[in-house]
Amino acid sequence: MAAASSSSPPAAITCRAAVAWGPGQALVMEDVEVAPPGPMEIRVKVVSTSICRSDVNQWQNTAQPDLFPRIFGHEASGVVESVGEGVTEFQVGDHALTVFIGECMSCKHCVSGKSNMCQKLGLERKGVMHSDQMTRFSIGGKPVYHYCAVSSFSEYTVVHSGCAVKVSPTMPMDRICLLSCGVSAGLGAAWNVADITKGSSVVIFGLGTVGLSVAQGAKLRGASKIIGVDTNPDKKEKGKAFGVTDFINPGELNEPVQQVVKRLTDGGADYSFECVGDTGVVSTALQSCSDGWGLTVTLGVPKAKPEVSAHYGLLLSGRTLKGSLFGGWRPKSDIPSLVEKYANKEIQVDELVTHDMPFSDINKALELMLENRCLRCVIHMPK
Repeated sequence: MAAASSSSPPAAITCRAAVAWGPGQALVMEDVEVAPPGPMEIRVKVVSTSICRSDVNQWQNTAQPDLFPRIFGHEASGVVESVGEGVTEFQVGDHALTVFIGECMSCKHCVSGKSNMCQKLGLERKGVMHSDQMTRFSIGGKPVYHYCAVSSFSEYTVVHSGCAVKVSPTMPMDRICLLSCGVSAGLGAAWNVADITKGSSVVIFGLGTVGLSVAQGAKLRGASKIIGVDTNPDKKEKGKAFGVTDFINPGELNEPVQQVVKRLTDGGADYSFECVGDTGVVSTALQSCSDGWGLTVTLGVPKAKPEVSAHYGLLLSGRTLKGSLFGGWRPKSDIPSLVEKYANKEIQVDELVTHDMPFSDINKALELMLENRCLRCVIHMPK
């Protein structure tokens, strides 16, 4: 499929996409029509997309049955195929990462320097584009909904130019795609949100891609003790490669996890991270950190029971609970520095990819994630 000429307005194109027709239903390869990019939008030929746990959770989620058919996927890299009116940052042929939150550079949050919660291009939950609340995908003239305004389980997708980051064409697309969500979320939680200090103690609940990225962030900051908590015994060895010094499997304990953590850290960890997506674990993580200054950061997106409950005494005693979205990174301002760190071999990314699979095997990749038999499956689009 030829790229649009820069001198002629882009037209609609037809491509293959893995479409979810209902919650938890196997994805179906369909011919979808992808509209031209609107003002300030770009159309991207997806090269690689990795499967994030949040893709799986939302695919299975029955709370929004009206948002089907839908194309999931958000952790991706690709090549700009065409640009919409007003786009000056990107040109046809540029390599880019898609990001699930954008940076408009002009709203209250973007100019504050304190937040990545862009008011114009924040987390999109309605299955449409930010600009006009419409979809860019259709089958037989009927809309197909987006996911996080990215939808990378498609050979082509349309994103707002503020939700994409230009990268060097020398970067391996099938690895840096992890920087568009999971790896960045973990590193940012350790560096930006918690601001881990040298010699400190850290406990991480959940050693998936995000949790292991927190671990390497803690290691790079010089934490002296990094405790990993996971029910999968295979994560013990994997954790060591990312800096985990102690491993706890809750299934092998006859006492609460927090009691073991307190013994290992002389009363509680300095920093605690919830990377599971379970609000019950948030309370455990809070109980595992120290009185007086203990900080708990929650990164996971819960599948059920979104409310967090904790005894007020935990906060009264000086603990702090903070949330973290995308590790506090401002996508366009900050992600290029992470790409540079990857290029300089300062951060581990490749080691998190456990499977490389063709687009045609995307349902097998989802099964691996459901069965907890992978960290990141990278899906390779047809060339």
